Amino acid sequence: MSQPRLDVLAIGNAIVDVIAQADDAFLAEQGLDKGSMTLIDAGQAQRLYQAMAAGREVSGGSAANTAAGVAALGGRAGFIGQVADDQLGEVFSHDIRATGVEFDTPVIDNGVPTARCLVLVTSDAQRTMGTFLGAAQHLPAGALDPKQIEDAAILYLEGYLWDPETPRAAMEQAIGIARAAGRKVAFTLSDSFCISRHREGFLALIDGGYIDILFANEAEIRELAGEEDLDAAIAAVEGKVPVLVVTRSEKGAIGLAGGTRAEVAAEPVEKVVDTTGAGDLFAAGFLTGHAQGRGLEESLRMGAIAAAEVISHYGARPEADLKALVASRLG
Repeated sequence: MSQPRLDVLAIGNAIVDVIAQADDAFLAEQGLDKGSMTLIDAGQAQRLYQAMAAGREVSGGSAANTAAGVAALGGRAGFIGQVADDQLGEVFSHDIRATGVEFDTPVIDNGVPTARCLVLVTSDAQRTMGTFLGAAQHLPAGALDPKQIEDAAILYLEGYLWDPETPRAAMEQAIGIARAAGRKVAFTLSDSFCISRHREGFLALIDGGYIDILFANEAEIRELAGEEDLDAAIAAVEGKVPVLVVTRSEKGAIGLAGGTRAEVAAEPVEKVVDTTGAGDLFAAGFLTGHAQGRGLEESLRMGAIAAAEVISHYGARPEADLKALVASRLG
């Protein structure tokens, strides 16, 4: 097996986030479930955008945020995601490349605009998202570069992109390429909403042995396993994947690999401003540590450090020097 050129190659929704503050009353008025992600159509996106307060435009997308985090940690990262030939497409393409992430997916010009996520942040730092997938859900298998996939140590996929049929087929093809090349496949369940729609499909991937590293939060692992008790949910899943990572917000994270269990506390944060991207950056830290050959606990700690940085400010991309933060805390 050849040495990988990239540490992590992520496939996911190419989205520009519009982030604004809101209160619980506004969320209720808009029919949004606090703390969750809701898929919306173009009309809903337009109405919500007009109703919400003035916002900041920041490139996002779950797997794209993870790729940006890997690059910020000194890793070699690539991203595959679909944007349109429009202004937000240019914004996304510029921003992801500016982080040092390899991004070569051709744009499409079929009249469907680049995806955007309207992120409403309440005073308790919880984020509620209305997502219009736009061009992102049109990522075709033809946009994949098999050589790029073969050249990545870890292929990282987001559950959010599993919903539309076209990108799901592309992701399934990418999994086949990666496994044929002897590379690892990592998968994040993304949201309980995704599991409720695609639980059988996710379980088929896991039971079929296609996933090497699985990321979930507490709610997601319970939903996947069909168990209310966290320990029972973990026990139901851990034997099916070589590495299982369960994030627990302020309670830290649990990692299980090859019969070894490690737990880490959440890194201290002076003030939680916006939890958008916490899971994405945790994955970035863990995957970077894993690619570097670090142990389970140290990789979890890298994830916790990256997550703590991103929740200390608005936006889901790191602003501080993550590589220096990790060096100062882990050596």
